[in-house]
Amino acid sequence: MELEVYWLQLGESKLEDIYGYYSLKAGKRIARKLVSGIVDKTIGLDKNPEIGQIETILEHRDQEFRYLVFKNYKIIYWINYEFKRIEIANVFDTRQSPEKMDDIP
Repeated sequence: MELEVYWLQLGESKLEDIYGYYSLKAGKRIARKLVSGIVDKTIGLDKNPEIGQIETILEHRDQEFRYLVFKNYKIIYWINYEFKRIEIANVFDTRQSPEKMDDIP
């Protein structure tokens, strides 16, 4: 069964934050390249949704969250079988405190 990759609002907002920060600190080209790399990392999830490791910090949640890594970022997602999609819930900078990851609604 093929699933659609769907970015939730928090995940999209995090991408915008990353782009905004790096466009000021390193330039728009670097920011665009970083955000594109994060998005590109999710390509293929629709065909192999369980490729990401299970996120142990979020094990207390009803959903089984998984993650992919791109540079310093964890791309947090879960498989929503009801809607036949993979929901990208958050993009988390691994240099932050892990407690911030629990902000996922």
